[in-house]
Amino acid sequence: MAGFLIKRVFQAIFVVIAVTLLVSFAIRLTGDPAVTMFQGGGSMTEEDLARIRQALGVDKPFLTQYLLFLKGLLTLDFGRSFAGGAPVSTLLAQAMGPTLLLAFLSIALSIVVSIPLGIKAATSRGRWSDQMIRIFSLIGLSFPNFWLATMLVLLFAITLGWLPPSGMSTWQSYVMPAFTMGLILTATNVRLVRTTMLETLGSQYVMVARAKGLSERKVLYKHALRNCAIPLITYFGIQFGGLLGGIVVVERVFNWPGLGTLAFDAVAARDYPLLQGVITVLSLLIVAVNLLVDIAYGLVDPRVRTE
Repeated sequence: MAGFLIKRVFQAIFVVIAVTLLVSFAIRLTGDPAVTMFQGGGSMTEEDLARIRQALGVDKPFLTQYLLFLKGLLTLDFGRSFAGGAPVSTLLAQAMGPTLLLAFLSIALSIVVSIPLGIKAATSRGRWSDQMIRIFSLIGLSFPNFWLATMLVLLFAITLGWLPPSGMSTWQSYVMPAFTMGLILTATNVRLVRTTMLETLGSQYVMVARAKGLSERKVLYKHALRNCAIPLITYFGIQFGGLLGGIVVVERVFNWPGLGTLAFDAVAARDYPLLQGVITVLSLLIVAVNLLVDIAYGLVDPRVRTE
């Protein structure tokens, strides 16, 4: 087990380094932040630009900048934002809570809805209810999240006026963002639960439980669902990690004060430290979730440790 853990940890470290290196290189291709920050501010000489670059720390070679970033990462010091001068760590701490809250609400909504629907589809295999659930899940998979978010804003915020279009000032603000992500996740999870339950319902222990005279509800939720919980939990955990990456666009549509909105603002301002910090934190969260899932799966199924 120790070798399995060490292998997974080193893989996680490699992923974080690779992601931050690629992001650091890519954002520096977008232009000179010294020129961007002072566009329209009058004439500047090369000496002025050189002093600005030195103050921002972008006058050093790329590799030197990246090594300094990794050094700061160990102490959670991501530098200061080019745009406002605030510590990047403070901005990240303020935005991380709303992002994680929205992610938890979305995945919780998906689990609550997809498990009963998936079980219903599995127990009604081939019937009209099964067909309808599968059709609606396919429709849900076809919706791009940014399109669905925009349509919800047009309908419920602008046309009907029932919900606020942006922000997170009241509990109503959570409805549309969580529903947008939850619906798309549910469309995938329903099909997964249905497939897993179909395999489980054909098992011998399920037939024995039914032969004992147990109620259908107890057979489904106490025996069948419990035995197919491992692959479901594994997938839900991995899905939560992917959700953190896909939530960026949805946050921007709803002006949600999370890491996604922070990333868009950083891109617009060519704010290298802030964008590096956002991508790094998202990468760490995604890698941490997947690492926990791998460890949990390795504890439950010893066969995984040999992969």
